[in-house]
Amino acid sequence: MNQAEYIGDGSVDNLREIVRGEGVERVFVVSGRDSYEKSGAREAIDRNLRAVKFDRFCEFSVNPKIEEIELGLRKFERGDYEMIVGIGGGSAIDVAKSIKMFHVERYSGRAVPLVAIPTTAGSGSEATYFVVYYEGKEKQSAGKPELTYPDYAIVDPRLTLSMPSSVAASTGMDVLGQAIESYWNVNATDESKELANKAIRLLVGNLEKSVAEGNISNRTPVMLGANLAGKAINLTKTTACHSVAYPITSYFGVAHGHAVGLTLGEMLVFNSQVDERSCTDERGVRYVKDTIGEITKLLDAESALESRRKIKTLMTKIGLETRLLKLGIKKQDIQMIIENGFTPERVKNNPRVLEEQDLRNMLDNIT
Repeated sequence: MNQAEYIGDGSVDNLREIVRGEGVERVFVVSGRDSYEKSGAREAIDRNLRAVKFDRFCEFSVNPKIEEIELGLRKFERGDYEMIVGIGGGSAIDVAKSIKMFHVERYSGRAVPLVAIPTTAGSGSEATYFVVYYEGKEKQSAGKPELTYPDYAIVDPRLTLSMPSSVAASTGMDVLGQAIESYWNVNATDESKELANKAIRLLVGNLEKSVAEGNISNRTPVMLGANLAGKAINLTKTTACHSVAYPITSYFGVAHGHAVGLTLGEMLVFNSQVDERSCTDERGVRYVKDTIGEITKLLDAESALESRRKIKTLMTKIGLETRLLKLGIKKQDIQMIIENGFTPERVKNNPRVLEEQDLRNMLDNIT
């Protein structure tokens, strides 16, 4: 998967040259709603696309629904556009990816160039081929590398400066979860672990300040960490923490990254207790234990138990609740979360066999 990448303050202005180089005249912009104005995305789009015709689509939810993507797809088809620009949070970029994918698959359309421009220091969607949308309460993920991996990624930290602290916190936990899950993943390689290692270091050292202060100096490393974490999971995919997060988001309205963080420390402790019977990584128990030890060191902790405390302390400091009950999730809701979040595809990526009772115990621990 090839991608042209532009990173740094002011890099959004490379969009003009991308459009010129592709020789397009009609551009379909997929963006957030309020964030489009507040982030500076509107000004950047107006400035860089003034020489071409462009229209904007923003009629979708934070957790995009299939019917909203269908609406965007119909608008795209009517306009005979030659390029898609997704600018916003992970949802905007996912919708842009989905419109391109369905355009090719359903209408036998040409695979138009896709440009991804994040305005949050999180999600890493510009660096993956994954897409997320919902059919009812059910999360779907149907990305295809040849269609949904962005052709261009522009990572400009200036677009994140207006991001609210709550969004900075939840998106930051999302990518910290991506990096840690990629690191312990059974599909991890030397390349993916190097990417995840760098991402964890950047996030641990800067996320708290990014949420509290939100300036270029601390948003930049978090945004870079998000990009690296996205590249890491693009190679490995995620594991159970992400899987369990989806029903917590869908049924209880907890922001996705916040939901990921809820079980991250619990899963780390669980994986640290792997043995010969429960190990799913063909590299063996010693390898898995060493890997968890490496993650522990990256979190500046001495043990898995201390790592769990560090993760919970970080969440508290950035304003994210760590107990299910305080999020309106009761003990009787746990079965529903398990039934809707125990995805075999992601569970099998975990280095230790994870059974329903194990997950129930984790959720009980944080209730």
